[in-house]
Formats: sequence, structure tokens, C-alpha cells
Amino acid sequence: MTINSMLAVTRSLIPALVLFSALPAHAADIKVDDPWVRGTVAGQMATGAFMAITAKQGAALVSASSPVAGVVEIHTMNMQNGVMTMRPIPRLELPAGKAVQLAPGGYHVMLMDLKQPLKTGEMVPITLKLEGKDKALTSVDVKAVVRPLNAAAPGPGMPHHKH
Repeated sequence: MTINSMLAVTRSLIPALVLFSALPAHAADIKVDDPWVRGTVAGQMATGAFMAITAKQGAALVSASSPVAGVVEIHTMNMQNGVMTMRPIPRLELPAGKAVQLAPGGYHVMLMDLKQPLKTGEMVPITLKLEGKDKALTSVDVKAVVRPLNAAAPGPGMPHHKH
């Protein structure tokens, strides 16, 4: 290959490299481990999705969606006056480099107005919407496996379908 042909190839790659480097790298900075959803029975209209999320640069989980549910919210569970309470939260901070656990009895993604029962072994698509430190939004698509209804049940006193 001659120097002129190498220069021509390099020049043709520069616009592509500039475009690639201008794309937000946020999705690559987000790691989601062990995503799963608790299975349901006929007539059950809500369940929880759980996972560990690590944001390399720090971010916030600001919303989620899934085609299996009419409503998807970020929730927290807390013990208040001896009673477990659950409520939606507008965002979940993800400190840089620290895994944040979404688990039964704590933070979780609530799937409500389910369109059908979720059976053990099925895969549930969930899209997480995250806001980076620069306020840019990015989406991360997750496939969560459905585990048995009794998998890692939440603490006593708080059925998952109550709001």
C-alpha cells in the first residue's frame, strides 16, 4: 500500500471516527447484572423487577418501560412504624462505580397493569431510561428472566400489588 493510498483511507475514516466519538457513551458506561422478574398467577396485575445497576460515571435511573405492563415505576420499600410501605420515587441515584441493588424489600422496578401472567422461564424486555451527570438521557434495554412466584419474597406485611 502506498503512502497516498494510506492517506486516502485515513481521510475517509476521519468523518466516521468523529461521528462515532460524538455519540454519547452513556449506555456503554451502564452495567446491568442478574435482571429478573417475579412470576405471577392469573389475575395478578403487578410484580417487581430486580437487578444490580452500576454506572461507571454515575447516573440516575429516571424511568423504565416494558411492553408487558401498562404502567412501570421505580419504587422503594421502607419500614415505617413497624409497617412495610412501598412508594414510587422520581429517580434513583447511581453513584459512580457502585452497584445499586434493586431487590425484594428495597428499590425495584414495579410492573403494573400487566397484560398477561408472567411464567417462569419467560424473558421480559425492560427499557431503563438513565440520566447522566451531563443531564443527557440514554436508554438501556434489558431482558429479565421470570423466576418463580416465591423467589426471594419481600418482607412480611407488604404485598407487592398494594400502592
